[in-house]
Amino acid sequence: MIIEMRTYTLQPGTVATFEERFGQALPARAKVSPLAAFWHTEVGPLNRVIHVWPYDDLGARTRLREEATKLQGWPPNVREFEVELQSDIYLPAPFSPALEPRQLGNIYEIRIYTLKPGMIPGVIDRWSTRIADRIKLSPLVGAWYSELGGLNKWCHIWAYKDAADRDRIREEARTGEVGEFPFRGCAVAHLTLPVADATGPLPLPPQAGGEGNIV
Repeated sequence: MIIEMRTYTLQPGTVATFEERFGQALPARAKVSPLAAFWHTEVGPLNRVIHVWPYDDLGARTRLREEATKLQGWPPNVREFEVELQSDIYLPAPFSPALEPRQLGNIYEIRIYTLKPGMIPGVIDRWSTRIADRIKLSPLVGAWYSELGGLNKWCHIWAYKDAADRDRIREEARTGEVGEFPFRGCAVAHLTLPVADATGPLPLPPQAGGEGNIV
């Protein structure tokens, strides 16, 4: 299983219209393959929408995307709003949960680290020793490492009830029984930290998830 994370930077003031048009076009596209998640950013880099598509492998991605180009009404008419597009292909860490329907939270924190080359296997090993305790505090949406696009990326997404819940849980993760989490010494070269709010006005069909859901 792979995921494609597509991040669109939009012109200011166009996020709501982008979401409306995306939502209108999505039912046709969802017949080809499911949308796993859709967010817009509220904190961190603004005017961004992020959507996640799961595929069995790269061959399936190529085949399904080619099939989607033949659909009437897809892709949505949103190019006029786009400033920049980033597409990254990620592989799941061994402990990453499956992307399936489940009630998670009202806000999602997306943390993406660009690590020094060769560090990702060690990061996965070290996380494996602590992740079971960390997910007792809040649900892990997923943890992945990049295969194509921006390389040497380590991405993990967490769900919280609200911003205050995030602050409390992160402090407990640093100082409580979980121990220091995440670990120091990961030699992070770059970090982006958008907090993505899944409560935006996107009329997703049930199979694509709604407020606080990952499919």
